[in-house]
Amino acid sequence: MGKNVADGMWEMLVSAGVQRCYGIVGDALNPVIDALRRNGSIDFVHVRHEEYGVFAAVADALLTGRPVAVCGTAGPGTAHLINGLMDARKERAPVIAIAGDTETGVMDSQTLEELNPYKFFDVAARYIGRIVNPAQLHHVVGNAVTVALAERGPTVISVPGDIAVLDAPKVPLRVPLPATKPGPANAADLSAMAQLINSANKVAIFGGDGCADAGAQVRTLARKLQAPVGYSLKGKQWLEYDNPNAVGMTGLLGYGGCWDAINKCDVLLMLGTDFPFTQFLPHGKVKVVQVDRDPGHLGRRIPLELAVLGDVEATVDALLPLVEVKSDSRFLDKCVKLTERSRKRLNHYVDAGPKTKPIRPEYLASILNEEADDDALFFADTGTAVIWASHHLDLGPNRRLMGSFSWASMANAAPNAFGAAMAFKGRQTIALCGDGGFTMLGLGDLLTQVQRKTPVVQVVLNNASLDFVHLEQQEAGFVPYGTDFRNPDFSKVAEAMGATGIRVEDPGDLRSAVRAALQHRDGPVVLDVLVDSYALALPAHVPAETATGFTLSQAKMILDGDAAEVAKNVTHNLKLL
Repeated sequence: MGKNVADGMWEMLVSAGVQRCYGIVGDALNPVIDALRRNGSIDFVHVRHEEYGVFAAVADALLTGRPVAVCGTAGPGTAHLINGLMDARKERAPVIAIAGDTETGVMDSQTLEELNPYKFFDVAARYIGRIVNPAQLHHVVGNAVTVALAERGPTVISVPGDIAVLDAPKVPLRVPLPATKPGPANAADLSAMAQLINSANKVAIFGGDGCADAGAQVRTLARKLQAPVGYSLKGKQWLEYDNPNAVGMTGLLGYGGCWDAINKCDVLLMLGTDFPFTQFLPHGKVKVVQVDRDPGHLGRRIPLELAVLGDVEATVDALLPLVEVKSDSRFLDKCVKLTERSRKRLNHYVDAGPKTKPIRPEYLASILNEEADDDALFFADTGTAVIWASHHLDLGPNRRLMGSFSWASMANAAPNAFGAAMAFKGRQTIALCGDGGFTMLGLGDLLTQVQRKTPVVQVVLNNASLDFVHLEQQEAGFVPYGTDFRNPDFSKVAEAMGATGIRVEDPGDLRSAVRAALQHRDGPVVLDVLVDSYALALPAHVPAETATGFTLSQAKMILDGDAAEVAKNVTHNLKLL
């Protein structure tokens, strides 16, 4: 019996390194999934929600570097893929979506579940191919793989059921993988960079995820230039550890001397970062040099003195011999001292944690930091979970932090952690879940984790509110509204679903509960922690408009008769305010 189109597609995807496919089966996908079953080389991970499957695939693809497949059947099933595919695009993950499609004979007749893949996926996918003839198999699948890897983003293969069962063409069913490592900047740009650096008294570095392979080079450059090194959230894991020049982050998650470093230097080197919060970046006298492998990132946030196209690792390697050693460390020393003072302030509620009730989220994050393995994989929901993680988790060469940091979707942490657990059997995977995100997407597929016996630790920050939205409303000058809700006892819900549930209300019980959760390796754990709903996270540098908005919000609350709430905000955060 010869191969059909669906057989050929999976054979090509296996040749490209695909090992897992997350999704839900059904109607238009049935012949495609039957071919996957026959192939036997790809693990089909049946999830309860397609969006959960894509978030799992994003983490899987980013951590392994291999393309990962997801699938959804025609119409409604493929529609559920879109938010996760947007996250894959923003986080630059090579995810390949297999979209079930209506039969070719009824296309464009508005038949049941018909959806035009070109229009629908255009906003998310870097390539979309629709196989309506077996002769297209090789180039559609080949393009989907090549673009996903070379451009680091999601692609879509749309397969009608009637085409999937037709005979595949007699051609080689494999995909030659593209080269994806760019080179250094050109000689003229390197010379111009060196001239700017050598003529400056104070140089600062601000790095992002583009420094993933360049940590050693950036540290060497910083030492040579006496330059403070700040970083975006995505750059923290590459540039903070083992770096005496590290000065923290800027932005709403900011801490340390980063804002002063990048706004009070003469020359700022932005290395591999597309930091979107322009109000925290320098405007005016600072000369900014940006290095990025993606030309679309250059200059789109702030005006540049010099835009440099190239890989950060290769470019800094080539730059190092061209720059002169600087001996004046006064600017660096000042930024480092600011960072030390900022850390003391951040740690006040960590130090007071054992005696502070309700449980402070800072204390929870610090205990997780101390008790987790050195190669633990952390995932944080969009919201205040990201703040506590960025402030209190020590990352390193093997310990990682991931999330929906560029798309900022809710509910990513639990599925991200599940995808990591599927890719790295036995490695500690920890999801810091907001209670809103966990109830949105995490609870349903807790059943998937139970079925797969994946030892994912879901730490739920239970404060009965959309905490980050609450904070956003205050910063904008609004009276918080529509952000509170009622939660169940998540530990009991978890136990009813077959998982291990642990609930903590007293800070004195927290460390032993965290330790028990992390040591449990026979299936998933839900650690339900009742945290202080009034805990504030204030950045090291607060823009004037943010301070004004917060003050206005508190005044409106008093006028609305909520003086007691304002008083609690103050008393629960006195050391920060």
